[in-house]
Amino acid sequence: MFSGMQVCYVAFWDEITLRAQELADHRIGENGFIGKWRVVIVRDLPFVDQRLNGKIPKMLSHRLFPQAKYSLWVDSKSQFRRDPLGVLEALLWRPHSVFAISEHGARSSVYDEAKAVVKKNKAKPEEVEVQLNQYRKDGLPEVKRFSGKKALCEASVIVRKHTPLTNLLMCLWFNEVVRFTSRDQLSFPYVLWRLNAFKYINAFPVCTRKDLVNSMGHIRKAKPLQLQR
Repeated sequence: MFSGMQVCYVAFWDEITLRAQELADHRIGENGFIGKWRVVIVRDLPFVDQRLNGKIPKMLSHRLFPQAKYSLWVDSKSQFRRDPLGVLEALLWRPHSVFAISEHGARSSVYDEAKAVVKKNKAKPEEVEVQLNQYRKDGLPEVKRFSGKKALCEASVIVRKHTPLTNLLMCLWFNEVVRFTSRDQLSFPYVLWRLNAFKYINAFPVCTRKDLVNSMGHIRKAKPLQLQR
């Protein structure tokens, strides 16, 4: 989070994560921090699905941190490794954008992504079918690009300025993952399309995302950072 250009690092843990981290000897100090990270322990979560609970800080950071001017979200499976202010400059300020997110590396269409989600058992087929049928009924076209940009994004890294447009975008996106499946990559293009907001988005290439983070997965250890010369 960024407020007055002061960078604040915040991690959200549930009680299961807290116990797992303590077993790994990662203990929160008396000041509530581990290193530079302020750790917020969340309890009495509203959803049974933990993936949905994770969407709250991911998508509603402007509600959690109303004084912040910018936010940078990184999924727990990724290890951020760049200067946050430099990221703002490169992904928002230079391209005159208010929202930056990575293009998807493997697919370009929401409908192709839906097939992959079902094939990999990431959501129930009947739930995905209901969602895609609604999007078809609403008129979401089966195209691979919108406004010259790839129609499908990868949402593990999100950089945004908190503006009325981006706040609305994130609230509507959150509504979709609650309304349908928690697979947010399915609903993000739909929300952009409904808002006609593709022109405001900096959809940066996959190579840029890989330069921003080490992708660890949920159990694999991150590989050492390899810098290009």
